[in-house]
Amino acid sequence: MVYTVTINPSLDYIVDVDDFKLGMTNRTSSELMLPGGKGINVSKVLTDLGVENTAIYFSAGFVGDEITRLIKEYGINAEEIRVPDGCSRINVKLRSYEGTEINGMGPKVTDEVLNSLYDRLEKLVEGDTLVLAGGIPAGMPETLYSDIASRLSGKGIRLVVDATKDLLRNVLEYKPFLIKPNNFELGEIFELELDGKTPESKRSIIRCANMLVAAGAQNVIVSMAEDGAIFVNEKGEEYIIPAPEGKLINAVGAGDSMVAGFMAGFLEKGDFLHAFKMGVAAGSASAYSEHLATKDEIMTLFASV
Repeated sequence: MVYTVTINPSLDYIVDVDDFKLGMTNRTSSELMLPGGKGINVSKVLTDLGVENTAIYFSAGFVGDEITRLIKEYGINAEEIRVPDGCSRINVKLRSYEGTEINGMGPKVTDEVLNSLYDRLEKLVEGDTLVLAGGIPAGMPETLYSDIASRLSGKGIRLVVDATKDLLRNVLEYKPFLIKPNNFELGEIFELELDGKTPESKRSIIRCANMLVAAGAQNVIVSMAEDGAIFVNEKGEEYIIPAPEGKLINAVGAGDSMVAGFMAGFLEKGDFLHAFKMGVAAGSASAYSEHLATKDEIMTLFASV
């Protein structure tokens, strides 16, 4: 079973406003509400690809209730951990005004609530996969993901981490199965400029990714948006796949889709190149769609990867 964890999920209110004017009353021309959060995005794409999974997430107030309703509506197994005070966040995404977003804070997660998550994760068994994706609310320890990794160490659980800076670095000693920084996040870790657009830059990305392997990661994907992605692993395999052709519509969730596609491909065949191709296809398909990609959209692109 694959489990995803989303520490700070959201209800994403996505709107278009024609001829937006600051300081004036504006009316939407279209609007949409979706459950948000990187782990939940991974769960949605996995579900569409036919991979059984469970989304574990914190939930608070009436917004948390709606997030749970929508997750279940997608057919995802939902396990909410209720936060007694506050309210899950609402993120407003104004697509027609240069991608402007206003993201809420979310509820305060107490130690008692956090212990509920730890207790739930203790039930994972050998062969399970755990995806830790996204940032954490202010005030929570940067060791959160490594604390989880430490508790699960030695149990034969595949750990997948899609996070930034210390959240990612701190888990490396626990030998995560997969990590997926993008080229800018990788550059932050090594204090380098890595745009991925030239052969020299790609070689630098490969060197840095191999340094993460040396630090403990079993497999590393570095996503590079329209420039494709790079894969390296502890077996010495190195692959570069350019992005398949398509028109960028919405990059939100593309990285999460890449993680889901990779895991779906790996669980299907146990082959890293096949999994990487599935990851690139899924990430690109979501970037070329209004919302997260469907299985049909992913498999259409997979044929051209």
